[in-house]
Amino acid sequence: MSGILMAAGGTDLDSPQCITRDAEIQKLGWRMSVCADQADAVLAKLAQLQLEEWESPAGRAYRTTLALQAAALRRARDALREAAAVTLRHAQNVASKLQPGF
Repeated sequence: MSGILMAAGGTDLDSPQCITRDAEIQKLGWRMSVCADQADAVLAKLAQLQLEEWESPAGRAYRTTLALQAAALRRARDALREAAAVTLRHAQNVASKLQPGF
């Protein structure tokens, strides 16, 4: 815990623990980006299902449900992309503070 506090205070940015945490933060950001890409793949499959022409009331209800689920997934994907970007920017900021001469 003291390593975290020291890093937050800027007194021990050269510690191996701080460098390891930076790598973990960066890895988390990339994993979040991969998850957002996977959500894009799911959205593409949902779009294919929505294009099928089911004329029955049950088919229309199913397409409506797919559309609602796709909208929710798009919002979640957008939030995930935003969180990934913020996380990666944070990792870059930490990395720049770890470089000598900062």
